[in-house]
Amino acid sequence: MPHDTRPTADFAAPPAVDLPRYLARIGYDGPLAPTLEVLAALQAAHIAAIPFEAIDALTGAGVDIGAEAVDAKLIAARRGGYCFEQNGLFLRVLRALGFAAEGLIARVRWMLPDDAPPTARTHMAVRVMLDGRAWLADVGFGAAVPPAPLAFDVAAPQETPHETYRIARRGAEWRLAALIDDEWRTLYAIEDASPPAIDYEVGNWYTATHPDSHFRHQLIAARTTAEARYGLRDNRLSIRFADGRSERRYLGADEIEETLASIFLLPVRPHWRTAIERAATAEIAVLA
Repeated sequence: MPHDTRPTADFAAPPAVDLPRYLARIGYDGPLAPTLEVLAALQAAHIAAIPFEAIDALTGAGVDIGAEAVDAKLIAARRGGYCFEQNGLFLRVLRALGFAAEGLIARVRWMLPDDAPPTARTHMAVRVMLDGRAWLADVGFGAAVPPAPLAFDVAAPQETPHETYRIARRGAEWRLAALIDDEWRTLYAIEDASPPAIDYEVGNWYTATHPDSHFRHQLIAARTTAEARYGLRDNRLSIRFADGRSERRYLGADEIEETLASIFLLPVRPHWRTAIERAATAEIAVLA
């Protein structure tokens, strides 16, 4: 029997979003009809314009995923954010445009063996229904974020402008994997049901504050354009070009600060400097 991927009932009306300001933020001026083509265009524009970053978790400032705080940070202040901020905003935008969309929650499996114990439910994604088909849309998974919508009902690998992805059913979950360096790597395991908002609050609290969260210990940023994927982890800058080429280099503190501004388009704040200098010291350990 096929699995039911239809959206469930909303738990609450989505907060309003200022569409003109959001569209200006991502540099999109195309059609706005609720179609697959528009969904793909919005997804690509979003991940190119709004970087993935968790600097507020790293500095101890905390992460507020309320709609007003997210809009003030990601739109007005031209900051980036992580999944709960990014996909929470994207979900509200899609609904405002007339898409039938709902939030999902997932367990991150990135860089883990298949038999590793279950992880916490710390990733938010979005499911969109178009002409009776369910599509996965995600703008908040860092340097491995899918750059295009993926169909839930296609078992075969799905090509995108960057990696090839596949969604496979495994027990009660959907597992998303990407083909990277000729190896299938699982990103996360998605639960079927759309969760209540409190599940996102708990996942965000864990991700932003728990001492085991890597966002509390590492400077992480990512951005995906049509030409390349850019990833920063402490002092290591990685670039994976769409044509298959790749680069990696290590940065000092001043270079990290300049890279956050020039590549990741972030308005670097003075109080980030301590975290930046701490990240730069990892270069000594890595290269020693």
